[in-house]
Parts: sequence; C-alpha cells; structure tokens
Amino acid sequence: MPLLDKLTAPGPKRLLALDGGGIRGVLTLGFIERIETILRERHQRPDLRLCDYFDLIGGTSTGSIIASALAIGMEAAEIKAFYLDIGQQVFGKKKWRKWEAFFDIRPLEEQLETVFGDLTLGSEGIKTGLCIVTKRADTGSTWPLNNHPRSKFYDYNKDWLLREVIRASTAAPTFFVPEKIDISKTQVGAFVDGGVSMANNPSLQLLLMATLKGYGFRWPTGENQLLLTSLGTGGWERRDDVDMVAEGKLWHWAKQVPAMLMEDANWQNQLLLQSLSRTPTPWHIDGEIGDLTEDLLIPQPLLTYLRYDARLEADALQGMGLGHLVPALGELREMSNAEHRFDLATIGEKVAATQIAPEHFSPAFDLVESSRA
Repeated sequence: MPLLDKLTAPGPKRLLALDGGGIRGVLTLGFIERIETILRERHQRPDLRLCDYFDLIGGTSTGSIIASALAIGMEAAEIKAFYLDIGQQVFGKKKWRKWEAFFDIRPLEEQLETVFGDLTLGSEGIKTGLCIVTKRADTGSTWPLNNHPRSKFYDYNKDWLLREVIRASTAAPTFFVPEKIDISKTQVGAFVDGGVSMANNPSLQLLLMATLKGYGFRWPTGENQLLLTSLGTGGWERRDDVDMVAEGKLWHWAKQVPAMLMEDANWQNQLLLQSLSRTPTPWHIDGEIGDLTEDLLIPQPLLTYLRYDARLEADALQGMGLGHLVPALGELREMSNAEHRFDLATIGEKVAATQIAPEHFSPAFDLVESSRA
C-alpha cells in the first residue's frame, strides 16, 4: 500500500514511541520482540512486521535507529543482532583528548550506511509513518522530522539521507561530534542528539504530531481511535548522598544537570499521557498523585496509552533472577557501556515477558484484511 494511502486511510491509528538511551536501546528490543510475537499470533501472520501494524513509529537518539529500522521493514531479531554486533564498535575505546568527542563517529556512520544505504526521508522504502527527533544546536530548536507527504516541510526535507537524519538524532554532546546538514542552498544546520530536549521520551511529541494540523497527519482522537505504545530504555530512582550533592563542584553539576532535566521531561511525558488516557499499564508518578487511575483531565480519554520500561535497580534485578548483575548496576545504567549489552538484552526479554500482555492491545486496533495487503 502506498504510504500516503496508509496514512490517510480511515480507521484507528497506532503509534510506537522509542526513547533515547545509547546502548541501553538493546533493552528496548526485548519489548519489541514481545510485541511482535503477540501481534503475529493475534493476526495469524508469522511474517508480520511492526511497520504493518503501526502507522507512525518515532524515536529519539538510539530510538531513532530502531524506529527507522522497523519502518523499513526489519524484524526485531534482525535489529537485535545488529545492535549486539555493532555495540562494541560504536562505543569502543574512548578518546581522552579534552577538546574532542569521546567516541569516533566513523563506525556508527559506516553501520548506518550499511543498513539504510541511500534511502531518503521521503523514500518509498520507508513503509510507514516515521518521526525522528533531533535538536538543531545552532538555533536551539527541537526538530521532529517526519515523512508525511502532506506535512508542512516535507518538500524541504524529503531528500535528506535517512542515515544522516539518524546520525543527527544520535549525536549526543561529548559522545559524538554534531552532524551538519544542508538545510537549503544557502543554509547549513548543526544538529545534536534529540535527547537534549523535552523529547528524549518522544511519546508526547508523537501524539502532537499525529493530531496537530501542521504536521500533516491530522488523525482523530479517542480511546478507540489512537493507540500510543511507548518503550523506555531503563530507569531508576536517584538516591545521591546529601553531603556530596551539597558540596558538589562545578564540573559535577555540569555532568548531573542534563540528566536531571531529561528525567523530569520523561516523567512529565508520563504524567500528561496518563492524565489524558485510561491506560492498562499505569505507572506510579509520585506519592502525591499516585498512578492517576482516578484522574482524567478531559471528559473522555484522548487515546489508549501503553508504557513499558525496566527498572535498573537491585530489587528489580533480584526479582528477575538476575541478582548476579547487581554489582554491575552502575555500568548497566551507562549509555555507552557496550560490555553489558548482552545483559541488557536479557533484562529486556525478562521484563517484557512480565509487563506486556496480549490483552493490552485492544481488538479495536486489530488490522483488517484490507490493510494486510
């Protein structure tokens, strides 16, 4: 089915949002495998790909790589094998020159070219709606790029190489150098990781993209009209030593503040989306408002919302039978520690098996025969 026909066809729409998190993206793939299996069994289609089911797939940073791979028709096992293979190459030996990024960008660029070749953002090789969140550093503005032919800036960015757009979304400051993109014949932009924005968790951005007129999708809202599935890359509760925080040096704050802001943005996403929906997967926000199961900001739910994520904490690992990984919690939480990529894959598989249930995916969003062709 031509992309425009798919995006403008009547009926309910399904969105998939993928967080940033560096090498912890491997963890997300456990969720994707589980969802893929559930949907294949539901529709009795062993060859079903998530681009067949989801009408818009979006990601930030490492999530943009996975989102793009899904959007061109790759299955979960292929993407996981790719991640496990390239992890050590991309996050290999650090460079310790103070004036340079920590990692050489060439291995990532080479791998992205291998997978995505010369596909452009407007290519027919992209089989579903795609959103890649990046940050234009020279203007300080967040750029959620999409491939809807009726979006406002489609004619300007449809010829951008997909691999370069992904590279822009993954250019984490200090990890990799920014990506320069020719925006027009007279203008060049410098782009960095989309995680340096309110959309490291791109769930709310995808909801806005699906519904606001400027983005082109203009899909109707409602509990049986929009399904948003959001996948994290692992989180944990901060418990820092009070005296160490109070006496923190300037360089300590420079390192900690971005992470604090990203965490706040993530929970703001969660709070807003839970307060606009009735979700079968509610998360506890805080001790004051709980999980919002008795709160709804609007008369009727705007969407059906699902959120899956892993807790990278000692009790959670022990509960999964992975107590031997507790001493490595610090390394597991890092975005660039490829040594533990196989452990992250195992965590993702185990969490997915307990969190994700077939009944979470309402029959209202099942594919119909006409959309399977």
